[in-house]
This record gives sequence, structure tokens and C-alpha cells, in this order.
Amino acid sequence: MKRVAIQGIKGSFHDIATHAFFGDEETQLVCCDTFEELFDAMSHDPALLGMVAIENTIAGSLLHNYELLRASQLTIVGEKKLHIEHSLLVLPDDDEADIREINSHPVALMQCRRFLKQFPGCKIVETDDTAGAAEMISRLGLHGHAAICSRDAAPIYGMKVAREAIEDNKHNFTRFLCLCDPWNADSLRDVRRANKSSIVFSVPHEKGELSHVLSVLSYYDINMTKIQSLPIIGHEWEYLFYVDMTFTDYARYRQSIEAIRPLTRQINILGEYESD
Repeated sequence: MKRVAIQGIKGSFHDIATHAFFGDEETQLVCCDTFEELFDAMSHDPALLGMVAIENTIAGSLLHNYELLRASQLTIVGEKKLHIEHSLLVLPDDDEADIREINSHPVALMQCRRFLKQFPGCKIVETDDTAGAAEMISRLGLHGHAAICSRDAAPIYGMKVAREAIEDNKHNFTRFLCLCDPWNADSLRDVRRANKSSIVFSVPHEKGELSHVLSVLSYYDINMTKIQSLPIIGHEWEYLFYVDMTFTDYARYRQSIEAIRPLTRQINILGEYESD
């Protein structure tokens, strides 16, 4: 059985992504309230895996998770891109006309803004987790309250789906990363099948340095699918660059890493894995 730490509880999108990634493999969830708690749990238990959201096609990158990942020294061994579909859940005896308050995670609320305009008199309350909102309403028997979350949470917490597909943009996907202790990485992936890599590096604070790195990667036929910059605390106007790249030739990819190493500072490979 694989033990997997997630942010949220059963029925959350992290739970759904975990089961989608591992398929029929038996998993046990370790539910954490925050991403900080998740990374802390993994630091104290090398056998624990993690499933962490890293970016959304609408909300963008989860910037703090990039820093938590880099500081943790954990390894990415896979990814899962999940289509996010939000539903409105209420208690079995309630209907839409009864709703006075709507609860969900702030990102989910943001992704359903047009739908929420249909409830001008309702109080909108942010929670730590989408499925957690449903669990709270069910546990406390809060009539007149609704949760925005996955429809998968409805049977788990004895709720009713009042409305499906309420997200504003139907092209709503979240990318999740599967993480583990570096010592366990080889048992979870076949690096020979890797066609994607995530790295982080900085460059000297001089004209054209980043351009030189990107030119070298292009020369080696590396396709950069994402580049994200974050400031280096304590070094004004200097940045760490997080880069996702895909490749068809693993050996040539490794050559590209060695080629850019002299041009960078503190370069680190966050993971080599199969693209979803």
C-alpha cells in the first residue's frame, strides 16, 4: 500500500488526482490542512509520498508550492493533469432556493464567479478545502448552506448535487506533482521512460545571462513548456528560474544540463519523469 500525503480530505481534488495517478494501486491518504503541513509530514517520514498542486490553467502557478518544493529537496516522480469540474452540493433536504451561504476554497470560488452572481443575497465564505466545506455542512447539519467542490464528495458526506459544471471556464485543469524522498525515486519511476524534467537555477545578475542559458537548451532540442521566476529573498532584483522541459532523447537532455551548468548558479534537478 502506498501512503500519500495530500492537502485536503477525502473527496478533494487532491484525493481525485491521487487515485487517477495511481490507478488500481492501493493507497492510504494522509490528509493535511496546509501544504506546509504536507511537506513537514514528508520530511519526517521518508516512505511517505505526496501529491501537490503546482499550477492551474485559470488561476496560474501556486508560487508558494514552488518554494516549498525547492526547500524540501524532494523529487518529482510524476505528474497528473486533472480536469476540474465544480458542483454545488447541499444537504439532501435542501434545494437551491434554500441557500443562504456558500462555502469553498477561495480558488474554487474565484473559478465560479459568474455562477455565484446568481445568488446575490448569499454570504460567500472561504474555507481551507473544497471537500472540507461539504464535510462541515454535513457534520453540523447546516441547512441553507452549500459547498462548491467535486461531485465525488457528495456520496462520501451524504450530500446532494444541486448543480453540476458550475465553473466559469470549462477548460479548467490543474497540474499535480507526485513527490517522494530522493532515495525512493527509482522504485516509483523508470527514468529510461522519462521525457520531462523540472529544474531550478539562478544566473549571474548580468546582461544576457538568462538568454545564454535558453539558447543552449534550444540548441539541444529541449522544449521549454514553462518558465516561472521567483525573487531570491535577500538579493534584490535577482531571481530563481523554475523551468519545465520536455525531450525525446534522454542522453541529449542530460548533455544540455551539463552544458548550462557553467552558466548558472545553484542549478538543481527537481525531477525527471513521464509527461502526462
